[in-house]
Amino acid sequence: MPNPMLRRVPRAEMTERMRNDYDAALEIRDDATMFEVSANAPELMEWYKDSFYAKLFYSGRVDVRSKELLRYRLSMTHGCAFCNQGNRVAARKSGVTEDQITNVMNENHACFSAKDRAVLKVADQISMTNMMGDLDRGLYNELRAHFDDAQIFELGMVAGILTGMAKFIFVYDLVEKEANCPVVPARQQAAE
Repeated sequence: MPNPMLRRVPRAEMTERMRNDYDAALEIRDDATMFEVSANAPELMEWYKDSFYAKLFYSGRVDVRSKELLRYRLSMTHGCAFCNQGNRVAARKSGVTEDQITNVMNENHACFSAKDRAVLKVADQISMTNMMGDLDRGLYNELRAHFDDAQIFELGMVAGILTGMAKFIFVYDLVEKEANCPVVPARQQAAE
């Protein structure tokens, strides 16, 4: 369970919108630590939801299903239990199949199209665990078969923002992590 240093704002002190986000998180994820802490600065979560998610993730040039597949691959790679719970639900709603959800870490599985494989591969290049990431000619050509350059740029920006947010929420201990999460604070390593 997360144990953040920052103050957890009681639900009664939250804005109405933060209370709604808090309630939704509890319903889907059984934890709302991220919303308790972000209620210290609700305008930042409003920006994240209204600008990143509403204007880029759920709008933009790239189809939402591809971005949901990208997001789920990243959250599985990063080991965010909180994210994975919500991302599975959102991926299903966007058209990602159960077979694809089950096999999201194996882009070579027959359930994925060439377009899906390219999206999963770009997620791997931008993940926080890949310090050697590279949009090389081969990956660019795979992506270019399905996306124009503006869409490829958008996929990269979406993956970059999601990866940065994952690092932030891990460092600030706002979400439950899975065993494969690469962010393990020094104080936790010393205790083990």
